[in-house]
Amino acid sequence: MAAPKRGRSASAQSKPGRSLALILIAIVALTGGMFASGHTTPRLGIDLAGGTSITLKAKADQGSAINKANMDTAVDIMNRRVNGLGVSEAEVQTQGTDNIIVNIPKGTNSAEAQQQVGTTAKLYFRPVLASEPSGAAAQSPSPSASSSGGSSPKPGASPSGSASPQQATSGSASPTGTATSQGRAVTDALKAGSTPSPSGSASGSAKPSATPSAPSSGKPSGDTALQARYAALNCAKPADRANAGKNARPGQPTVACGENDGAWFKYLLGPAAVDGTEVKKAQAVFDTQGASGWQVQMTFTSGGGKKFADITGELAKNQTPQNEFGIVLDGEVVSSPFVHGAITGGQAEISGSFKQEEAQNLANMLSYGALPLSFREESVTTVTAALGGEQLRAGLLAGAIGLALVVIYLVVYYRGLSLVAMASLVVSAMLTYLIMTLLGPAIGFALNLPAVCGAIVAIGITADSFIVYFERIRDEIREGRSLRPAVERAWPRARRTILVSDFVSFLAAAVLFIVTVGKVQGFAFTLGLTTLLDVVVVFLFTKPLMTLLARRKFFADGHKWSGLDPKGLGAKPPLRRTRRSAGPAGPADPKEA
Repeated sequence: MAAPKRGRSASAQSKPGRSLALILIAIVALTGGMFASGHTTPRLGIDLAGGTSITLKAKADQGSAINKANMDTAVDIMNRRVNGLGVSEAEVQTQGTDNIIVNIPKGTNSAEAQQQVGTTAKLYFRPVLASEPSGAAAQSPSPSASSSGGSSPKPGASPSGSASPQQATSGSASPTGTATSQGRAVTDALKAGSTPSPSGSASGSAKPSATPSAPSSGKPSGDTALQARYAALNCAKPADRANAGKNARPGQPTVACGENDGAWFKYLLGPAAVDGTEVKKAQAVFDTQGASGWQVQMTFTSGGGKKFADITGELAKNQTPQNEFGIVLDGEVVSSPFVHGAITGGQAEISGSFKQEEAQNLANMLSYGALPLSFREESVTTVTAALGGEQLRAGLLAGAIGLALVVIYLVVYYRGLSLVAMASLVVSAMLTYLIMTLLGPAIGFALNLPAVCGAIVAIGITADSFIVYFERIRDEIREGRSLRPAVERAWPRARRTILVSDFVSFLAAAVLFIVTVGKVQGFAFTLGLTTLLDVVVVFLFTKPLMTLLARRKFFADGHKWSGLDPKGLGAKPPLRRTRRSAGPAGPADPKEA
């Protein structure tokens, strides 16, 4: 049974070209992917490429206080929002008791991250009681006074699985209507749908009545004020938009603004029917089977799914615009889809005229939740890369000096074997560069100064693996074996040592990545990546290359400049076995008889 095993081993040893061809194919494939992605250099972090530093100051809201727990929660949510947009290496940390510093590196989606990072993202689903164009859109004449009011299509909501975009009208009030008719429409809407049921609460569980009903005895005192606010609201003015739904409680009706295809609309909204915290998951997807384009798919919690089914069932009985519900994010209507029937099953999708960035931003907000506190932007500072560039040059100089010392040591001590080590270092550097470049657009990896330090430290780890293997080969030669069997017999022992060493290094990098934040994670990530690549290079390049070189006369004959000279290594003479005599045992020397 042993002979076939040796035959298989010899067959595997005789074809090292397969491993070399495999790593060559990998390099070519990664290079092609790099050029195909349009990124030929790694993304740089804020310390190397510059970026934006934002200072946010916390403000206490109703029912929330500025404390360590709320600040830590806000930092965690901001971190997830930024990473959800693909902006890696962003730093979010507290400063003092009520400030948060956000450093966003320059690059893809950094502008969107800057807009979202301090957004409170308090989300409610409110029934629409009335809506109409506001500002410049309201002044433009309409071809006819119809229920559509000349509005452009707005996103539609449908049960999960529906792919057709839906058209919605802008409201029951025509843009050309008089102030009197607008006032009657608002009054009727308030009577019909603004009074919460007895089960309503400020947490968003209030279920407004979506069908006309007789007004309750004693008209709510806030109706007249709300009617006046709605009539006076001009959403084309930034100041009106900012104050439209300010301090609105979830269980009370309110007014809000929303933009659609560049035009502003104003809304009269009923009490919140579903809270945004009851959205379990949201993601932006592209409809490949229909004409809806980009959609936002939502999955509700069990309680949120029931509330959403109830409110959509009630709204479906009404006429436009009271068959719509407004998705209100931080006081602004980001979408006002209408429904044809109750949306059950705990899933829904918002479809219509979304662009990719709009759908991804909304899904990002819904997924990662609302901040426990409101934040005011204190300052926004542009960070230059001048200081980081100087540090990078110093770091690269240190790395070059270290690499030169390693090469000198290899040449002096290992001579011809140093060519194998240097070729392996070049292959490792190529793979590291290609993978780092591809990870930028893929997962948002950004190269910062600690990451560069991790790559420099990896030079020592990689060189150590070569030295372990070379010393095992030399040990076999010292035992009197020729080079070819020495290369193969040394490999199992060296392989075990290399794997154990690299495992310890990778474990340390993984622990460091998990327990740290910010730039230190860049060091840990690069160290872990280069450790894995060290295993790949040693197995698929260094060992097969040594197998090929062992067949060359320069190395096989132990040339003094090969680094494998048996005399220089103090090799023992070859071991030879002597046959013992088959005769009876007795003294070999007659003198000893």
